[in-house]
Amino acid sequence: MIETGITNKITRKVTPELTARSMGSGELDVFATPAMIALIEETAWKSAAPHLGDGQGTVGTSLNIAHTAPTPVGMQVTCETTLSMIDRRRLVFDVTVCDERGEIGRGTHERFIIDSAKFQAKANAKAE
Repeated sequence: MIETGITNKITRKVTPELTARSMGSGELDVFATPAMIALIEETAWKSAAPHLGDGQGTVGTSLNIAHTAPTPVGMQVTCETTLSMIDRRRLVFDVTVCDERGEIGRGTHERFIIDSAKFQAKANAKAE
């Protein structure tokens, strides 16, 4: 049973592959916003997964994130998510992302609980 208050934290080192230059989101060698978004989604889905029923998963549906400070290659970034609201199948996570010097991002992330097989079948049907 999933309940509010569930938290998770993931720390990752900023590598050249995670920079704006490498990911195509800018020209600088700093932690890319798309990399931060992927870290947020990973942190959130991994916090919810152990609390779901058999065959269930979550999919990201909305992000409201401010990326407020740069992080250079070599530094660690840590994302922390807290499940703050449950509305039937809709999950809302409060998100904070920090590097070794302080906060670099904050916001909310929404995910929906889905039946994984049905969801995959619906996606696959688009290719037929």
